[in-house]
This record gives sequence, structure tokens and C-alpha cells, in this order.
Amino acid sequence: MGHIFVIAEHRNGEIRDITFEMLQKAGALAQDLSCNVTAVLLAGPGETFADDLAKWADQVLVLEDERIKTYDSDFYTGIVAALVKEQQPLLTLMGHTSWGMDYAPAVAARTGYPLATDATDILLEDGFPRVIRQMYGGKLFSRVSFSPSAGYMITVRPGAFQADGAGEKSGEVVSQTLPEGLESPRREFLEFEDTAAGDVDITQADFLVSVGRGVGDADNIGTVQELADLLGGTLSCSRPVVDKNWLPKYHQVGTSGKSVKPKVYLALGISGAFQHVAGIAGADCVIAVNKDKKAPIFRVADYGIADDLFTVVDALKEKTKSG
Repeated sequence: MGHIFVIAEHRNGEIRDITFEMLQKAGALAQDLSCNVTAVLLAGPGETFADDLAKWADQVLVLEDERIKTYDSDFYTGIVAALVKEQQPLLTLMGHTSWGMDYAPAVAARTGYPLATDATDILLEDGFPRVIRQMYGGKLFSRVSFSPSAGYMITVRPGAFQADGAGEKSGEVVSQTLPEGLESPRREFLEFEDTAAGDVDITQADFLVSVGRGVGDADNIGTVQELADLLGGTLSCSRPVVDKNWLPKYHQVGTSGKSVKPKVYLALGISGAFQHVAGIAGADCVIAVNKDKKAPIFRVADYGIADDLFTVVDALKEKTKSG
């Protein structure tokens, strides 16, 4: 029986959401392939991530060392490449993140396994993986096939899959020593600084109130912010709002911003360009307000209101205050 590798990501003492998203998809693929899911954890001594991962995987392969307490591409490349060569997983999933984009190509080069990047979906055809990825900034979706190989490597776009609820597995935790002959790193980690960080993290919000070009002017952002506060939501926006410097970039949703997966996404004055729509693919419910009845956002919305956004905003604020 083969297995699927999922390379876990952690940062500042927390497992990143992309890890659970990949494990959820790996579990679905494993059922069709009749194989197991192995979460691979590279961490510092005494980290407590393994128990959380065991709820999502049949096995957790733990490699602990002070040198990998924080991410280092040289060590990750050497360790993951050695594990793939040794265990020959059918699939190896990595996040299409700053980590994955850094070390995945090097691992593919060392192992000879083909690599597909930035997957928004993974399909199986006759037992072989096919990757769905976007082209031309999201205007087209392509289906990528692989040359025959003993195994395949894929980086997965954050937010492409849902990690619904808690995992129900109780995987075996197996400790393993680091491979011998690892090269000394060429860089030294000093500190982690998230340049996209700000006052809010829209990727963690359950309710987003998002504003687009239709807001008209920077002075009107405060009106939408007030509505978001009243509804207990988080303010986000489309790219034109950031381009005009009306809101900082960490509020931006879309392919050039952040992919989000709220329970409710309220889009106010957003036309629905493909770049923006790609970023809200993980939303449970999309409510769109736009005075243009032909706005593309209505094609993906669960509920739509063809009206001026300020009319709707004022009505919602009045209803919320009176309620």
C-alpha cells in the first residue's frame, strides 16, 4: 500500500491552516487510492504539533532538531528529499507558500519527481493525479498531467481546500532521526517578520465585509467600517481600493492579495473580477451588492442585491442599531 506525504508548516508556535487543508484533501485522495496519509513534521525539540496532526493523518513522521525549529530551506530540501527517496510516496503535498515555493523545486530536482505548482484542485484519472491550476491571472483553468513517475509532487494554494471541523483520526506518531550528510545551511535565521501583517488577519475572519471601487471615495470607507463593527465583521477590500491607497494591502482579497474562507462574505460595490473571485472560492456564503445587474460578482454570489451599496449599508446599520 502506498502513501501520501503532507509536509506540515508551522510558524510562531502554530500549525498553519494550509497544513490541515492539505491533510483534508490528502484524506479524500487516499480513500480513492486505498492508501495512507503521512504528515511529515520538521520541528524543534519538545514541540507539541504532532498530537494535532495525528487527528488528520494515519501516521505522523516527526523529525526534531534545534536546527529546524524555524524554517531553513537548505535543511528542508535535504531532509524532505531524503525522506521521499527512502519512502517513495505516491504524492507529496506542500503549501504554495513562501516555504513551499522556496524548497519544493529543489526537492523535485534532487528526487527526479515531477512537480506541479499552485494547485487549486487535485483530481484522479485512472489512478493518476491531475492538477487544476489557474492561468493568465485566473482567466483560465488548466488541467496538468504528469509524465509517468514513481511519485509526484504538488504545491497547493492556500484556501483552495476546506479543513472542515476537527480531524477524526488517531494516527501513529513515529520519531525519526535526521538523515546523515545534511549540508550546512548557507543562511542564518534571525527573526520572522510578516511584511503583510497588519491590525487584522482577514484569512482568519468568519465574517468579512468587503468594499470595492463602488465605494467611490476614501471618505466613505468609514461608513462601511462602521457597518462591519456593528455586524461583528472584519473589513476587507478588492484591489482597486488598495491601489488608490484607501486601505492597506493586508485588507486585500484576491490573487494578488489573500485567499479567504469566511462563513459569510459581504461584497459591497465589488464588480467581481476573476482575480477577486479566485480569492473568495473558499467562502461558505457570498452576498453581493452592486447597482450593476450585470456585474460578474452575481455569477458567484449565493444572494444578490442590485442596488446602491450605501442604500443597503444604511438600511443594515439602521436595522442593526434598532435590533
